[in-house]
Amino acid sequence: MSGSNILVVDDEADITELIRLYMEREGFVVETTDNGEDAVELTAALKPDLVILDIQLKQMDGFDVCKQIRSMSDVPILFISCKSDDTDIIHGLTVGGDDYMTKPFSPSQLVARVKAHLRRQSVYDRQRPGDRAFDEVLRFDGLVIDLPARSVHVRDKEVFLSAKEFELLVRLAKTPNRAFALDDLYTVVWGHDSMGDTRTLMVHVSNLRKKIEPDPANPMYIVTVRGVGYKFNIKEGNTYVQR
Repeated sequence: MSGSNILVVDDEADITELIRLYMEREGFVVETTDNGEDAVELTAALKPDLVILDIQLKQMDGFDVCKQIRSMSDVPILFISCKSDDTDIIHGLTVGGDDYMTKPFSPSQLVARVKAHLRRQSVYDRQRPGDRAFDEVLRFDGLVIDLPARSVHVRDKEVFLSAKEFELLVRLAKTPNRAFALDDLYTVVWGHDSMGDTRTLMVHVSNLRKKIEPDPANPMYIVTVRGVGYKFNIKEGNTYVQR
């Protein structure tokens, strides 16, 4: 993990330097920019391992930067913003962000989240054919999840999922009919404690439902367990096949 490349995109110089200081202390290689257009170009050129992205930027805001990065890369994107409004948070996660932190934040907490995202990403980067953890295909009524190919087909049509959406779906589908508490599911998929804020998870579930459910308002796969969290639902006629 030491030596990983981090791209920091923020137009507040003091915030940028604070992040750089803490990241370099941990052995990360840090590139910074205060410009959204430059951020997109740097992502294409440097292929960073993670992007820390402010929402409020001059010229091009963080949402548009995220959209352009997502069109070419699955790199983890951690939004930071002085806004704690749900609308901004939800929008940021909907356009492709993996996580968010609101300013002011603890630099050590930011470092911990960055490390967690890099650990989770490295698991998928190390996938090899024949690895029992990944060499399986999950088949359900109208839904096929191919772990080796990291692909999902809904009624014979492939749908694109972000890395976090795919991991979330796999985590639920591999243990069907098991109810996951919100905090537990967040910790398993994101690799760090939710600290009581599970909005990131809830937005990802909402996005996932829109992509795989015939009727997202009345989900048949990812259902809410009132007072607990979520589970992957299997009704009579569904199948669960591994290879």
